[in-house]
Amino acid sequence: MSRLGLVALMAAAPALSACAQAVLSQDADVTQAGVAQVAKSEVTQAAKSEAPVRAAKHSPSRHSSYGLVSYYSYGGQTASGEQFDPGKLTAAHRTLPFGTRLQVTNLASGRSVVVRINDRGPFIKGRVVDVSYEAAKELDLLDTGVAKVKVEVLPRPQ
Repeated sequence: MSRLGLVALMAAAPALSACAQAVLSQDADVTQAGVAQVAKSEVTQAAKSEAPVRAAKHSPSRHSSYGLVSYYSYGGQTASGEQFDPGKLTAAHRTLPFGTRLQVTNLASGRSVVVRINDRGPFIKGRVVDVSYEAAKELDLLDTGVAKVKVEVLPRPQ
């Protein structure tokens, strides 16, 4: 090997080492706390990197959709500015205005709960809403973590 080739190899070694460490860390076992921290980090990054979400115009009559629900139980400030409280019946939705009330029904169990939108998300394809821990309990979602649901926008109280 020529001196030039050796110098180039030595210069590239730190970058190659960093790539190998990244691959190894991706393959390593991750604890549940680590998964929660990664998920929180991804949500925070996604929320910060997106342009402000404009509230979609929704009619006051019932609007329903179907999809997957998941839940989150970690703290922090929500996109609406309030402190997240896992004990309250709240939820995250990508476009609905803050304060919108939704009736979320677990299609497998038939259980439903009314939640208030106070955050943005979910940031995982196929999911229509993320609910708080308390709402997940009401929906019988704690064991499965994800369920098929019907989501109905409730009219605003007069």
